[in-house]
Amino acid sequence: METLQLGSIKLTWLNGGVTHLDGGAMFGVVPKPLWSKKYPHNENNQIELRTDPILVQTMGINILIESGIGNGKLDAKKKRNYGVTEESNIEDDLKELGLSCNDIDYILMTHLHFDHACGLSKHSDKGWEPVFPNAKIITSKIEWDEMKSPNIRSRNTYWKENWEAVSHLVEAYEDEYQVAPGIKMIHTGGHSEGHSIIVMEEGEERLIHMADLMPTHAHLNPLWVLAFDDYPMTSIYQKEKWIKQGLAERAWYSFYHDAFYRAIKWDREGKEIIESVKRNS
Repeated sequence: METLQLGSIKLTWLNGGVTHLDGGAMFGVVPKPLWSKKYPHNENNQIELRTDPILVQTMGINILIESGIGNGKLDAKKKRNYGVTEESNIEDDLKELGLSCNDIDYILMTHLHFDHACGLSKHSDKGWEPVFPNAKIITSKIEWDEMKSPNIRSRNTYWKENWEAVSHLVEAYEDEYQVAPGIKMIHTGGHSEGHSIIVMEEGEERLIHMADLMPTHAHLNPLWVLAFDDYPMTSIYQKEKWIKQGLAERAWYSFYHDAFYRAIKWDREGKEIIESVKRNS
């Protein structure tokens, strides 16, 4: 498991599973000759996308960013359509770290699309139940409201089995949410109307988790947004804002979906990688 130390804040990437989605959809209007130079694809034009939660530990608090693809949520058809070749192994990873699912205090859900939220619940003899029974699940109010009442476009990604069993654990916020000293969630919109990012700061160290505004290192260009984005112009505005600010401050950028990098620190022009945490397995 790869790690990054940000002052007293420790980040550890867990195995949440893997999907393979169409590269054109992941890069929107960007021509294939351009994006394929930055990120490889298979013979079906699909790119590998991890769904790996980040365990954040600070001041004795255990926090997860996202919940992974889960286990047993996807039938054969969905696995084929979403290119799922591996499901979550989070429980074993936590065990290796001396933890269990009961030890997670917060789960920060940047948004609640299935590839982020499937790991929140599991099926038992009693029906669906929380995977992390003691965790407070944090998401924006806009996102939570749409999760419960999706529209004709979003109902294919907001699934009731991902929210009904955990609704009593959810705390929804309006604009910002302070999770712990130096860690906050900020509502941005863009990818979904309720999408959020996460900012961590300690001393001169800073990390920005852009979630699906920048799902991989190849999405650094503010104009390279997903065809999946509900509000692409909002995505572009928010990316430009947070990339400009983060590069100026030499911030780290962390990833949930990237198959090659866990986190990157670019130079102030965004042209050269000056530090990185690469995925090893």
